Amino acid sequence: MSYYFDFTVWFKLLRLVRQESNPRQRRGLYKLLLLHIPLRAGVTAVCFFLDGILFPGLWRTRVERPVFIIGHARSGTTLAHRLMGADERFSTFKYYELLLPSLLQKKLVRLVARLDAGLFGRRIERRLQAWEKRKFGPTQHIHKMGLTIPEEDDLMYFNSCASGFWLTKLPYMSELDFFHIDRRPAASRRRMMKFYKECVRRQLYLNGGRRIHLSKNPTYCGRVESLLEAFPDARFVVLYRNPYETIPSLLKLLNVGWKLQGNLSQERIRRSNEVMTGLSYETYLYPLEVLQRHPETPYAVIDYRRLTSEPKAAIEDVYRELGLELTPAFSAFLDAEAARSRKHETEHRYSLAEFGLDDGEIRRRLAPLFERFRWDENAPAASQEAKETAHV
Repeated sequence: MSYYFDFTVWFKLLRLVRQESNPRQRRGLYKLLLLHIPLRAGVTAVCFFLDGILFPGLWRTRVERPVFIIGHARSGTTLAHRLMGADERFSTFKYYELLLPSLLQKKLVRLVARLDAGLFGRRIERRLQAWEKRKFGPTQHIHKMGLTIPEEDDLMYFNSCASGFWLTKLPYMSELDFFHIDRRPAASRRRMMKFYKECVRRQLYLNGGRRIHLSKNPTYCGRVESLLEAFPDARFVVLYRNPYETIPSLLKLLNVGWKLQGNLSQERIRRSNEVMTGLSYETYLYPLEVLQRHPETPYAVIDYRRLTSEPKAAIEDVYRELGLELTPAFSAFLDAEAARSRKHETEHRYSLAEFGLDDGEIRRRLAPLFERFRWDENAPAASQEAKETAHV
């Protein structure tokens, strides 16, 4: 069981960093790529190898019928993931577990946490909480993140230089492509997915029991074929929300992140926004194209409006489509969720005009989906400023 590292992207990242005009930022990125990433990857590679020796039960662990929640970013994938993740039959990755994919690493972290709670008065925990506020604070109003909060599986590839999260640091969308995995050569694609499957297997072993892996990844819209190759019995949940809302919301999130990086080229950011808009159309259309070519694959489609207005009914439909039954405990949880108000507004604001988006172009490119979900009936005017909701 070997660790996966994308040397091609690593060398490309080094070439791109050389183009950065800000000396301080350039030094920071070089330090990350030349020191931290090799060190993290090296340690993880050793631990990854030791997993099979130290935990022989890992060899008997099977990944069966995983569920992948996909859809355009800001379309409700996080909410669907949170709701379904409350079902104890599912297993998910927490943020820190994605950065430490080895089973040995996770076991050591849990040991340290127990020692910290029992011997040190949670001193380490308090320091980590302070670090979280510094790290995630500026974007918490847009997307809630934390070390112990479930996050996108794609983050596990960050230290392998194969994660789309790198684009939050370097807006080089025209040079870096973490979306079209299905287009990669078969050998490269399968090696990448084999590593992913091994990471999922370790997480299932860690969480115990015959659980089902539950994943939430907007970027996985571009690798549905690859997922089916690695997990032939996979099931999918596809989220759909009005693109007049999701596309500018995603661009806002990315641009806020890039702004925090310092003095980046405005022309490069503009170009990256254009590329991201183009990828948005593919994100909406490609998953269903693939799933329709695989009629044997169970999948469910969720309309974001129904998920937020009738969460229990929406999840019940998903379970029915995927061949799952609601347990009494999970049904009670959904009842409680349905009773809550789901209109907690944040300070996050976005508009089509802010990013030069043409509502007519969006409507034309995604016409079949506009007709299917009747988005025209409540579509916001292009010049209006829309409000984001906290549960996305």
